Amino acid sequence: MIPFYDPLRTYEDNFAQGPFGVFREPSPYFCAGSPRGSFLGHPVNRPFGIPAGPLLNAAFCAAAFRHGYDVNVYKTVRTRSRQAHPFPNTLAVHLDGQLTVARAGLPVVADDDFRHVTSITNSFGVPSRDPDEWQPDMARAVTAAGPGQLLVGSFQGTRDDGSAGDREAAFVADHVRAATLVAETGARVLEMNLSCPNEGASDLLCFDTPMAAKVVDAVKNAVGDLPLILKLAYFREDPPLARLVAATRDIVQGYAAVNTMSASLVGPDGRQALPGEGRDVGGVCGAAISWAGLEMVGRLATLRDRGRNDFSIIGVGGVRTEEDYSAMRHAGADVVMSATGAMFDPLLGVRIQGAAEGVRSH
Repeated sequence: MIPFYDPLRTYEDNFAQGPFGVFREPSPYFCAGSPRGSFLGHPVNRPFGIPAGPLLNAAFCAAAFRHGYDVNVYKTVRTRSRQAHPFPNTLAVHLDGQLTVARAGLPVVADDDFRHVTSITNSFGVPSRDPDEWQPDMARAVTAAGPGQLLVGSFQGTRDDGSAGDREAAFVADHVRAATLVAETGARVLEMNLSCPNEGASDLLCFDTPMAAKVVDAVKNAVGDLPLILKLAYFREDPPLARLVAATRDIVQGYAAVNTMSASLVGPDGRQALPGEGRDVGGVCGAAISWAGLEMVGRLATLRDRGRNDFSIIGVGGVRTEEDYSAMRHAGADVVMSATGAMFDPLLGVRIQGAAEGVRSH
């Protein structure tokens, strides 16, 4: 099946001409009756959708809504224009079994052979249009949602040069401005991306609890009652995850996990797979990290139960089948999302509608 984001085309080509395949066609999806449940106070037909990444603009979001994906995230935006990394941005990952923490320390083969692909790597650098362009486009994506459907606006801050104190203050302020700009589009839920390196930095914001808490508090003060979700990477140990949740659970309304897992990527010849400085390591997503997504959902659910909290959990990572969806739900996910699986099997949303049960109300 033709993927709706074509990895053999540049990011710009996909943005201008996509989506592709069945996402261009009339949808076989039909949902009769009232929404079965709710998510963060909003009616939802089924707790399934696509996370930040493959839905580049309103055209992609509208196609996802038409094809049975009911909770979708507009690709992460910034307060300023930023170009994507050079092509290629997506490669097929060839790996026997799962990308465990131990296995991630060894080179992983990646190339442009997408036959029978179940896992990929992506290296985009979190590109963004200027707000003058993405704001009206995101507003169109918001209105593309039908009854029982929800558009989530994803954003992140951008680091600036300067002294340590000035740099920190500017970083917080940039997150606040990004969140405010997203809120102005009419998006009813915001997602703050703490799990992508900013400006090529190796450390993720989600692993810096004091700084993350400072940013989250400032953003929530700016957006008020709008629900805010934090997108997380995989935490190798429980204590750091527990500290982050303890520092933010009274501020935010939910957590999404996981994004990707990093690995050293080489071509079949053993050389660096993605061209350019700083691209020897890339994020791997798809079936190879399904264990990590499932594990993080379970760990977040445990923290939720222990703390007697009622935050929501979005389960992401390696969801390709109805069984994967059900496993995430049983582990504690209020909403399940699929990126790689949906890209290469765009009718996954139509099939999931038959497997979905009601969502918990948060």
